[in-house]
Amino acid sequence: MKKLIVLILLISSISVLSQKVKPGIEVLKDQNFKILEGKKVGLVTNPTGVDSKLKSTIDILHEAPNVNLVALYGPEHGVRGDIAAGDHVEDFKDPKTGVPVYSLYGKTRQPTEEMLKNVDVLVYDIQDNGARSYTYISTMGLLMDAAAKYNKEVVVLDRPNPLGGIRIEGNLAEDGFISFVSQFKVPYIYGLTCGELANMLNGEKMLESGEKCNLTVIPMEGWTRDMLYFDTGLEWVPASPHVPHANSSFYYSATGIIGELSAVSIGVGYTIPFETFAAEWIDAVTFSDEMNKLNLEGIIFRPLSYKPFYAFGKGEFLKGVQIYFTDYNKVELLPIQFHFLAVMKKLYPDKDVFEIGGKEGRLRMFDLVNGSDKVREMFSKNYDVAELKKFLDKDIDSFRVLSSKYYIY
Repeated sequence: MKKLIVLILLISSISVLSQKVKPGIEVLKDQNFKILEGKKVGLVTNPTGVDSKLKSTIDILHEAPNVNLVALYGPEHGVRGDIAAGDHVEDFKDPKTGVPVYSLYGKTRQPTEEMLKNVDVLVYDIQDNGARSYTYISTMGLLMDAAAKYNKEVVVLDRPNPLGGIRIEGNLAEDGFISFVSQFKVPYIYGLTCGELANMLNGEKMLESGEKCNLTVIPMEGWTRDMLYFDTGLEWVPASPHVPHANSSFYYSATGIIGELSAVSIGVGYTIPFETFAAEWIDAVTFSDEMNKLNLEGIIFRPLSYKPFYAFGKGEFLKGVQIYFTDYNKVELLPIQFHFLAVMKKLYPDKDVFEIGGKEGRLRMFDLVNGSDKVREMFSKNYDVAELKKFLDKDIDSFRVLSSKYYIY
C-alpha cells in the first residue's frame, strides 16, 4: 500500500512538473471563442501566434465553426513571417485560408478606416520580446488607437514576457523621441506581458489619441512573474529572423542599442545574432580579458573571430567577444553594451564609435531607440557607466508602482 501511495505521489509530482503555461489562444479556445461569436473578426498576428502544439492562431480561428475570420493584418515580417526585417509588407490574400491580409508595415503602420470597415473586433496574438524598441508592441498600441477611433473592439491574447515580469531597466522615452521603436513612455525593459501593457496603455490613456478602446485581455493560465520563457514549457517560435531562440531576447537588450550604430558587429549577419561585440581593429583576447575584469554579475565573455555573411562587416575578418549569460536573473542587460563602449574607448581611444557609426541618420536612430538624446550626450563625455546608470535607473521605481496596478499575474 505504501509503495502504491509513493508511486501515486511520484506520478502526481511529475505531472505538476510537466504542466505548461497555457497561452491566451488556448484559453480562448477553452472558452469556445465566446467573445468572438456573431462578430466579424480581424486578426493581427505572425508566426509566433501559435498554441502549445504550434498550430497557428490564423488556422485555429479560421477553422472554428463559430468564428468569422474576415481579415488578417501583417506587422513587420508579415503574418506568416516571410518578410525580411525592415522590408515593407504588401496587401494580399493568405494562400492557405484565402483571407485578405492588410499590411501594417508598409504605407501605414496603423489600420485605416478602409482596412477596418468590415471588422467588428480585432484580435492581437504576437509573442513579444520584452524590449520597448521591438516593434510589435508599437503595432499593438497603434491598433488599439485605431480601434478607439473607429469604434472597434480589441481582444489581446496574452503571452509570456520572455524576460519575466520582474525585470525593469532603462529610462522612460521622452517627448521628441516617440517613434515606432519607442512608441510609449515606458522603460526600455518594462516587465509586463503584452496583455498587461495593453491594459496600462488603455487605463493610463497612453495611446496616441489619448482615448481608450473597448479592450479585453484573455489571460494565460499558469504563468507567474518570476518565470522566464524557459520555465513555461512552451516551444519558442522565432519572434523575428534574428531572435531565433528563447534566450535571444536577453541578447537583444544587451547589444541591440549599439547595433543601431554602424561601427561594430553584434553578430547580426552571422550565426549568433545579438551575441557579440566585434570589429576589425579589436584584439579579441585583450578585449575579452578587460571585459571579464569588470566582474559583471551573471555574465562572462570569451574571445572570438568571424566573418559575417551579411549586414555590418560582411566578408571582413572581425574580432571581439561573445557573451555568455551565467545567471539570467542577476544580470543587468542594458549596461552591458555601454561597458563594451567604455572598454573600447580605454583600449582604442582614437576610435570614436559615435563618429564612426553615426553616419546617415544612425545617431538619430540610436537616440530614438534610447528614447532620449541624453544617453548619448551624457555617456560620450566621459564613458562613465556608473554615472549613466543613474540616468537609466531614474524612472524604474515610479514605473514599477504605476505598472503594478495592471498586473494580471
